[in-house]
Amino acid sequence: MASIVPSTTQRDAARIRWVREILGTPHVQLQRASTDAGFRSYWRTQERGPSRILMDSPPELEDVRPWLRIHRLLTDGGIRVPEVLACDTDSGFLLLEDLGGPTLAKILNEQNADMYFDAAIDQLLRLQAITPPADLGVFDETLLHRDAGLFETWFLCRHLGLELNDDDHFLLRHVQNELTANALAQPFVLTHRDFMPRNLMPVPDGPAVLDFQDCVRGPIGYDPISLFKDAFLSWPLPRVDAWLAHYHARATRSGLPLPPLPRFRQDADWLGIQRHLKILGIFSRLHYRDGKVGYLPDAPRFIAYLDEILPRYATLRPLAEWLDRRVKPAMRYVATNRIS
Repeated sequence: MASIVPSTTQRDAARIRWVREILGTPHVQLQRASTDAGFRSYWRTQERGPSRILMDSPPELEDVRPWLRIHRLLTDGGIRVPEVLACDTDSGFLLLEDLGGPTLAKILNEQNADMYFDAAIDQLLRLQAITPPADLGVFDETLLHRDAGLFETWFLCRHLGLELNDDDHFLLRHVQNELTANALAQPFVLTHRDFMPRNLMPVPDGPAVLDFQDCVRGPIGYDPISLFKDAFLSWPLPRVDAWLAHYHARATRSGLPLPPLPRFRQDADWLGIQRHLKILGIFSRLHYRDGKVGYLPDAPRFIAYLDEILPRYATLRPLAEWLDRRVKPAMRYVATNRIS
């Protein structure tokens, strides 16, 4: 028999009851701290003394145990992550330390970006030095093709309403095959898969790393390009190139298995292209399937990323021409004519 998802009212009551029992405080209240792109939600305790964060991960929708497993792996590897104060895996409740204010994405600016990114690289190098468990998921061909399908199904077809012809399918398959071959040829390390400022908290001994439950064994260039080519914050390309070179120098000194810088830059660029296409699909799915309307307005950011990188590589220029011919006109039409 399929599991029955509790009503919102039932979940609210279970959440407050659990935190009051754990803290031994019958009058503690909870205030929404943030929502997650998945099914988790976060709540800040309102009481005298230090606040905590309750992570609510309904077990019928999102099992908390993978999060806890990766939390232990990262903690053992010296990564700054939120401390777990109490947990109930069967109910999907965790009580975490409250790391305080906004994420790194909210405080980065022209003046402090070098400092904060250098601190983020500290954490990333520690993460990439951790030996992935033998049974951890792998950033393999299956996962890459699944990601490619998100772009086609949700962004091209659902959002833009494009009807793809045989030439379109041939081009997309060719591009994805090139990107997949590049990804699979790279050295593989522990990979966060969303190592970006929105998932980093600027605490003194950090930044602390969040949203790490989807770690896999994957290509070494994926997390660096995710950090500097953010889903919500853009930087000039020369600055991104300089940060990638800085990461490469530090990672090489630390003993990570990196190719020479020119090859690494291409590897990172191509992983960035794969990621940008995937995120266009994810943001469209969040909008249409999950009713989360705050993501699609960032779609032009990813087209701009593609516009600045694709001309570097002759093999991928057909994709740039196809975006100009098929995708950008459809985006302009949707922006002008569609309300929701």
